[in-house]
Amino acid sequence: MKDFKDKLALVPTKPGSYQMKNKDGVIIYVGKAKNLQRRLRSYFTRTVTGKTRMLVEDIDDFEYIVTSSELESLILEITLIKKYDPKYNILLRDDKSYPYIEVTHEKYPVVKVVRNVKRKKMKGNLFGPYPNAGAARRTVEIINRVYPLRKCDHLKKDLCLYYHIHECLGYCKLNIDEDKINEMIEEIKSFLRGNSSIVTSKLNEKMLEASNDMNYERAQEYKIMIDDINTTLKRQKIDLNNSNDFDVVNYYCDKNYLSIEIFFIRNGLLFGRHNEIIGCLDDPVEASLEYLIKFYDKQGIMPHELYVSDEFDIDLMSEYFNINVYKPSKGKIKKLIDLAKENAEEQFRLREETIEKDDLKRINAVKELRELLNISSASRIEAFDNSHLFGTYYVGGMVVFDDFLPNKNEYRKFKLDVSVKDDLSAMREVIYRRYYRLLMDNGVMPDIIVMDGGKTQIAVCKEIIDSLHLDITIIGLVKNDKHRTNAIMNSNYEILEVSKDTNLFLFLTKIQDEVHRYAISYHRNIKSKGALASRLDLIEGIGEVRKKELLKRFGSLKKIKEASIDELSEVVPEEVATKLKESLDEEM
Repeated sequence: MKDFKDKLALVPTKPGSYQMKNKDGVIIYVGKAKNLQRRLRSYFTRTVTGKTRMLVEDIDDFEYIVTSSELESLILEITLIKKYDPKYNILLRDDKSYPYIEVTHEKYPVVKVVRNVKRKKMKGNLFGPYPNAGAARRTVEIINRVYPLRKCDHLKKDLCLYYHIHECLGYCKLNIDEDKINEMIEEIKSFLRGNSSIVTSKLNEKMLEASNDMNYERAQEYKIMIDDINTTLKRQKIDLNNSNDFDVVNYYCDKNYLSIEIFFIRNGLLFGRHNEIIGCLDDPVEASLEYLIKFYDKQGIMPHELYVSDEFDIDLMSEYFNINVYKPSKGKIKKLIDLAKENAEEQFRLREETIEKDDLKRINAVKELRELLNISSASRIEAFDNSHLFGTYYVGGMVVFDDFLPNKNEYRKFKLDVSVKDDLSAMREVIYRRYYRLLMDNGVMPDIIVMDGGKTQIAVCKEIIDSLHLDITIIGLVKNDKHRTNAIMNSNYEILEVSKDTNLFLFLTKIQDEVHRYAISYHRNIKSKGALASRLDLIEGIGEVRKKELLKRFGSLKKIKEASIDELSEVVPEEVATKLKESLDEEM
């Protein structure tokens, strides 16, 4: 651990953002502070444990940028985190966003479950979020059973089954009264806001009708729907005077862990809750704020209001999120805030022992790997694998682990040239493309590259890494005749003894299994689209847009095969057209 006493004495006591760097000059942590000197001193003068100790031991230098206000320092901090993706900053482990229910604004509206609302061009009202995706799907199913809305993505040429079973009004053929549609939509919106009376009344009518027709199975389905609605709303109902859409946020911090709890309140209903436990390297309020910024950025939608505990700076949060933020001192919402803290602590206590054990295993495994390879850092690991179909259509997959935790935001897929016909050629292309791109983009290099194999695979990787003048440790996971990993080989082709019952061996095997799964799933996903789609998808330079353009222009694989390079070049660039033609000609 370096001594920064002299440098710390020169740090001002003003607000700003600070950046910690490792020995390679890579930014490994970004934070902000009202008082830069006090915050930076705290890292090197207090006793630290766990992941915080790993950070401090990794720090070789630090820089800081003074700002005129705390809001400026917060904006700068988030900007730098997005730019550098420091490995010690908070990472949202769950790469999925919560689903919403959308009621579209169209001539013939539909009701459906949607995700990734941030990247989606929304066409209507959104209701949610629904932490329970199954509940969202059941709600949409009930609505579509009760209301004869449009069910298809695009209008059909003729009346379909939904019309004949009275679950669609036949929008494709019949002229439907606009007032009737608007009436249905208003009732649906009212139901999604918590008013269930109209929907349950309609379900009761359908249940009695089915019972009178002696269709008891259908009647039972309607009864289950009614019971489900009544039970859910009773469980969600909260006695509040506030009918706005707002979130309640609180946290619990202990042993360098932060448990964040968020309640989603919509129209007086508790739609759900979210909890996540993360390592806390900084002030818990600062860490909570960083987490909330990333969380809401991932979700894509902010609530109308936020209610938080006393520790938070509500003026700063209001300015940053551009919404009203409150910290009530009494009343029903204050009780909700206290309840959120109780839940945060309860979730931490339930998982405390498991989390501490897992973190200790990972920290010890990182140290063991560092000592085994005689390197100063073994934090970021990148592993590669290929997949193919009978020796053709190769694709590559790469996974990234930070301190033996998967960083799924950094996973990458590689579509390989159709001329690639063997594993080594595929691996050579993937390795080159990955690290040439990192060089050009000034990206973060890994500490270790893990190859799925022994001497031959390591030699291919060394060839590329040396040609790019990079200094990255390379190891291979060697398999026995039963295709099970039984040894580790370093870049000098020496076998490194690691007991199979150690955490290090288990973590490395986990990485190997994950990259294999990732590459295989990519290939299966392409193949599942069908013969034509998979062939086009596996040709470098052809993505979703160009594939659609080719299909729109030529209509079938046969006609694409028959087209000349000049004709194909009218749709895609000439270089891509040549590759496409060569690939399809080989199959004829």
